[in-house]
Amino acid sequence: MARARMAAPDTDTVRNSLLLKLPAEETLAIVSGMELVELPVRTILNEAGRPIEFAYFLNGGCGSILNVMPDGKSVEVGLVGSEGFTGSPLLAGLRTSPTRAIMQVPGSGFRVAANDLLEMLDAFPLLRLNLIRYSQEFNLQAVQTAACNRLHEVEQRLSRWLLMTQDRAGDSFDLTQEFIAHMLGTRRATVTITAGLLQKAGLISYSRGRVQIKNRAGLEASACECYAEIRKHLAAWSAERRNGDFDAQ
Repeated sequence: MARARMAAPDTDTVRNSLLLKLPAEETLAIVSGMELVELPVRTILNEAGRPIEFAYFLNGGCGSILNVMPDGKSVEVGLVGSEGFTGSPLLAGLRTSPTRAIMQVPGSGFRVAANDLLEMLDAFPLLRLNLIRYSQEFNLQAVQTAACNRLHEVEQRLSRWLLMTQDRAGDSFDLTQEFIAHMLGTRRATVTITAGLLQKAGLISYSRGRVQIKNRAGLEASACECYAEIRKHLAAWSAERRNGDFDAQ
């Protein structure tokens, strides 16, 4: 799918947290070497088993990271929004991705060629550190999501997934039941029934493929403990960083 190029990036256009954590002059130097592109829904950012051509620092919208099986079936193992980036194997000198990254809510992102990112990592140690830290945060999410998919009921999983999507895409977003079913690794009919229960409870509204979060507190109560566990661990790591002195000098 074609990605439209947007205006030349500058610090005023940056919404990505990993880039905003850098000193302003470093952010400007880095984004000047990137391309700000629109990312429509279902845009594939990288494909499982294929070379990673670009890394994407999402500036808006939400992407799904999928584990794709040999028979073509897939299940979501994590979400990425403006808090993160795709292409983490590049940090370890690896060129292929074990997962597929695909936009589930349209947005935009800063795109950078793999070789250019490697040069940036050498030139900007704090960028490398931020990306390594984010990779650990994403690994935490993936491990918790894998356990959630195995141990918890569909209603709990859907509630957790809607909360995570809301964190990245806002209170209202377009999603088809078919897409949700692929993300959760379940049947579309099951999603229809489960979404109907959440809507009847007043937690969401769902019409013509558009989801509106109506009662976040209720949705948190409906979700399993996985959502809270992820947030708890991220908060603990954030506290460690504030109390320690581990930043690159």
